[in-house]
Amino acid sequence: MATRELQVVQSGERTSPAGKAVSNKILLSIPDGEYSFLRPYLEFIDLPNHYNLYEPGQTLKYVYFPNSGMISLVVPTDDGRTVEAGVVGNEGMTGMACTVGLRRSPLREVVQISGDGFRVTTTAFQRTLRSAPELSSALNRYAVLQGLQVAQTAACNRLHEIEQRLARWLLMVQDRIDEGMLMITHDFLATMLGTDRPSVTVAAGTLQKRSLIEYTRGAVKIVNRKKLEGFVCECYGIIQQFNGELGLR
Repeated sequence: MATRELQVVQSGERTSPAGKAVSNKILLSIPDGEYSFLRPYLEFIDLPNHYNLYEPGQTLKYVYFPNSGMISLVVPTDDGRTVEAGVVGNEGMTGMACTVGLRRSPLREVVQISGDGFRVTTTAFQRTLRSAPELSSALNRYAVLQGLQVAQTAACNRLHEIEQRLARWLLMVQDRIDEGMLMITHDFLATMLGTDRPSVTVAAGTLQKRSLIEYTRGAVKIVNRKKLEGFVCECYGIIQQFNGELGLR
């Protein structure tokens, strides 16, 4: 069965009312007419590290379209532990629940790597969706991708070794920020991978001994992406395959 890819215009060809260039792939994929409906509501926003967009149960006031950086979708538990369920970069949008009429966020949505993007009030966004079928279609495809990512991440966190989970996470992050140096700590990685800091330290040491990464205090550098892709479990490839079929890779 043939797949349908998003036809993306070049980054920078579209701007917000304030003249800020658009790099979000969903916003670049929709027809000019539909973009013109949404454009008046685009508010440029910096997304600093650790900026908390939503907590579970919090009312959805905005949807966010990142231009750069990375947002984590996190599941917290009552005992204070957390695990990352998915990541969002400039390929997607956060606040997806409002596209089907839900009013509250089911997850914690937090900026893990700083960037910028646009936000739109949920009221304006839902009103725009009624006259934007291509945007609705793009978001439906992205919702499928995001659901797959969450499911595959859950399987990976349960079934695969920490070294492979760490490799998958590093590759997924680099795909979204397109940088070799990732400004992240072992404590942060432990939180995202649902494990403890000593386990992350051992896993990072294994990857460094294999000359796949270099890590220092507060930073990890991918030094051989090809070999890292060969080391990672199949979960990364499955997620990438669907990214490509949906035109979001």
